[in-house]
Amino acid sequence: MQIAVNNAVPGIDGDCGGEAACGTCHVIVAPEWSDTVGLCGANEEEMLAMNPERQPTSRLSCQMAASEAWDGMTVELPEFQL
Repeated sequence: MQIAVNNAVPGIDGDCGGEAACGTCHVIVAPEWSDTVGLCGANEEEMLAMNPERQPTSRLSCQMAASEAWDGMTVELPEFQL
């Protein structure tokens, strides 16, 4: 999330500053990357459960620690964030 915020990526606001408390950094990870990204934590799961646009590969980008293993990964944003 912070990388997106620092680079003014439209649709990634990060209003809660990375605390998994607002959902304004919701991304939908491309299915082929979902195993690489890993599973949601409890707080993230709770926040995503309230989101009507949640997909099976949804994540809060604030809970994803950047990794070189993700080079080339693509994500989409939910409609409400565009």
